[in-house]
Amino acid sequence: MDRTARGVRFLLVVPPLAGHVAPLRGVAAVLSSRGHAVAWCGPEPELSALVSGRVFPAGDSGPFSVALRPPELRGFAALKYLWESYLVPLADAMVPGVASAVSSFAPDVVVADQQAMAGALVAARCGVPWATSASTSTELADPLGSLPKIASWVTELQAGLRARHGVLLGDLRFSPHLVLAFTTRALAGEARPAVPVAYVGPVLPAASGEWSLVDDRPLVVVTLGTSNGAAGTRFLAESVDALAGMPSVRGLVVDPSGELSSESVLLARRIPQVAVFARASVVVCHGGHNTVCEALAAGVPLAVAPIRDDQSMLAQQVTAASAGVRLRFDRAKAADIRAAIEAAEQYRPGAEKIRESFEAAGGAEEAATHLESLANP
Repeated sequence: MDRTARGVRFLLVVPPLAGHVAPLRGVAAVLSSRGHAVAWCGPEPELSALVSGRVFPAGDSGPFSVALRPPELRGFAALKYLWESYLVPLADAMVPGVASAVSSFAPDVVVADQQAMAGALVAARCGVPWATSASTSTELADPLGSLPKIASWVTELQAGLRARHGVLLGDLRFSPHLVLAFTTRALAGEARPAVPVAYVGPVLPAASGEWSLVDDRPLVVVTLGTSNGAAGTRFLAESVDALAGMPSVRGLVVDPSGELSSESVLLARRIPQVAVFARASVVVCHGGHNTVCEALAAGVPLAVAPIRDDQSMLAQQVTAASAGVRLRFDRAKAADIRAAIEAAEQYRPGAEKIRESFEAAGGAEEAATHLESLANP
């Protein structure tokens, strides 16, 4: 489709998760600037707090708050909870609202986040072309490929979901038409075979918020994102101790609870990450996709301490790309964190290569062009 074409209608179906909505906000802005009609669909009231523009409700976001997940879950227990208590129930709950939105809005294209499988179900059932939004790259690499029994269990869960909603389509996480991957091959590697992936790179927010630091020492930032408060208390406290013993750097620890204290380490409940990372020397994080990409987009090496879900795979990608080091979240002490920070700096060249790949990928503009092509192949 020509970039100047007008009148295409895009429905973006998302879960009530800020990290999954974030990249599509930039894509939506580009589509709107090109004259297309864009609407959102997802659980309320959370979705309206995350986006602007027209919103079609699809269920209640309350039962699907990340705060309800037991913080101690790890490994298969975390995966089991994710699928049985979150992804499948979320899809069932969202289908009626998504069906209503498709009926009312009559989209030419549905864009469904990988964790909002209701979008794939309804689009397939209604014969509407649809694209997958892969806000994180984990599923692209087939992380369960070496675990056939667990992979079979996930397949069975999806089969039950499809049967309940009258859809014969295969894997709901991958559109047969287009998968927008908000990463690059340089970081994520090659996708599993037969998946039509467009590597568009991350879509990051513009640097916003005032932040200044009158200090010539290298800045080391520690953050565990916005949804790991209860799980992260011990690690953050150990990080404060680690940085307190490193007078050659300026330490900044993001402590959403506000419970930590230190005379030598900066503490903040929230930070404008893009602006702060632009000043950072090393970022210590949990391996959340947005945090990893925001750091690497600034060419900053990482020390990654994955907690659960896709974070272990992101940590593996970071180390494979020689862009940082890995820590054991549950066992890392101050000495371990200090050693990881000291080691991370040598991986700056790898982080710079990832930054270059991000800049070349095209971001929101490239994603919008792929979606336009899907509307009129």
